[in-house]
Amino acid sequence: MIKILFFADTHLGFDHPIRPQIDRRRRGHDFFKNFNKVLNYAVDNKIDLVINGGDFFDTDNVHTEIVNLAYETVFDFAEKGIPFLIVPGNHERSVLPDSILMRHPEIFVIDEPKTVYFQIKDADIAVSGFPYIKKTVRTEFPAVAEKLLEDRPFADINLLLMHQSIEGATVGPQNYAFRRRVDVLDIKDIPDVFDCTLSGHIHRQQILWTEAGKPVIYPGSIERTSIAEKDEEKGFYVLSFERESEEYKLSDTNFVTLPARPMHEIEITFSTRNQSKLGDWLKAELHFLEKDTILKIKCKDPETKRLLKAEFLREVIPDTMNYTISTKYKTKNAS
Repeated sequence: MIKILFFADTHLGFDHPIRPQIDRRRRGHDFFKNFNKVLNYAVDNKIDLVINGGDFFDTDNVHTEIVNLAYETVFDFAEKGIPFLIVPGNHERSVLPDSILMRHPEIFVIDEPKTVYFQIKDADIAVSGFPYIKKTVRTEFPAVAEKLLEDRPFADINLLLMHQSIEGATVGPQNYAFRRRVDVLDIKDIPDVFDCTLSGHIHRQQILWTEAGKPVIYPGSIERTSIAEKDEEKGFYVLSFERESEEYKLSDTNFVTLPARPMHEIEITFSTRNQSKLGDWLKAELHFLEKDTILKIKCKDPETKRLLKAEFLREVIPDTMNYTISTKYKTKNAS
């Protein structure tokens, strides 16, 4: 049996300032904590290959200390002898920061359209992929796929790796489905030669199916990044391939959950100029929530909104929580 762990959208560096000016809880450690849980799982469960589907970092301008911390973790993992493959996503602007730490013989980066080959146990594995294509993936992908399929030697397991929106994927509490757009890949264009398509970018865990019955797998993000994800489980997939007669076949897609911070939305529907009254109301609303909840506070009334100053909210909201303030027109990051 070959076991491949696939995860994506780690967003390392999310809310992780190096020298914060205000002493309050940050979310950066949530993402690093789950990132380490994924790698520890791979070691403990004798995973044969680990693949990351992009948005490894939260931004293309991530601080050097975050880059070094992330890459040192990957390097230490690779030292255990498990190959680690990654494709850049849109948050990295399709290019990962360079580092000597990523030149380990067990670390592989899809920095251009290409195929990476692995010989694991008695199986030849080919992972073809390409970095994130902005805006025009629907029109560009056929040519990319043709290039990936040129002069491909035989492989027992053939995988396609990307970081894109694919037609039929769904997101958000309203289950928005991606349809025919120039920045959405047509699922019909995925060549049948691939046993599985692995993609990051969509933060909801889900499996789509091509007309040929081949799975398109989104593991989702490893932590919740927005209130739209408040009801979603977070985790990663372990794909098991077993030899049947002379061929390897996908025998299992096991989704392994990770701990995720709870999220809750509070809407202030009344108008007041009394800050004490507002504070009492907020405390009552927060009383029954988990202590590490991430809050989104909605307030459209201008008079009430003026009371929601950072100093006031830090007194009312426990320091174990994070919060954002949302208005009808814009969202302001407040914590």
